[in-house]
Amino acid sequence: MSLLAASSFPVVALITDALSPELLIFLRFFLSALLFLPFILRKKGGLPNRKTLFSYFILSLPLVIFFWCMFESLRHTTSLNTAAIYTILPAITAILAYIINKEVTGKTQAIGLVIGTLGALWIVFRGSLDDLFALNLNDGDLLFFIGTLCLGFYNPLVKKLYKGEPVQVMTFWILLLGSMCLLLFSWGEVMETKWLTIDSKVYWGILYLSLFSTLITFFLLQYGVVKIGATKVSAYGFLTPIIVVAIGVLIKIETFEFVLIPGMLLVLLALFFIQKQR
Repeated sequence: MSLLAASSFPVVALITDALSPELLIFLRFFLSALLFLPFILRKKGGLPNRKTLFSYFILSLPLVIFFWCMFESLRHTTSLNTAAIYTILPAITAILAYIINKEVTGKTQAIGLVIGTLGALWIVFRGSLDDLFALNLNDGDLLFFIGTLCLGFYNPLVKKLYKGEPVQVMTFWILLLGSMCLLLFSWGEVMETKWLTIDSKVYWGILYLSLFSTLITFFLLQYGVVKIGATKVSAYGFLTPIIVVAIGVLIKIETFEFVLIPGMLLVLLALFFIQKQR
């Protein structure tokens, strides 16, 4: 899940200027739901009742808001700033998990959250305190922080609202209802956009995001939350900077620096502390 989620950042950066945030997220969610439709039809699951549908709608809102904020913020800020802000997601999730589900963050997990945040920040800023203190936040960063705060609600709400139905069915309806919400806001742009003039790399990017960074990722995330809890799942977000660096090295847009190693070790130590608590 963490590997697939982290791989979305460079793809988003490549296509974010091609279409509006609403359109990009609508296409991402709708195509993901479409790809899941054959499975749902094979299962012959009926239409959920009104209460369950409303629960799925509630679950779709944090995702819609986060992804819109991510696409829009990257027009006004840097990927470095958003990566730094994203490191606080596990801590936000732990707080909200306690408020919503009474999921207590024990001493061991709390230590892990602190260590993981420090390790992730070390990687983002290459161990440079000067760069950390020189971080210049702007309106785009505030927007991404709001999106990150909303995303923090998602894992605890999945745990709260899950009623034992197949996770695949829940994933399908969350994606479909999310895409319908976005369609209402972007209908005018859908009709006005000249779809045939858009570069093919944008469509390939949307297809990748829909299949790997949305459909499969959401399924794995919801499955994980049900099995091990919101805080433990969100803790894997600390791996995001490591994976982003690894992807950058593999596609030769980044070089590995030994200064990253202490941060990586801190992240792995943090995961040990967080997952150790039963």
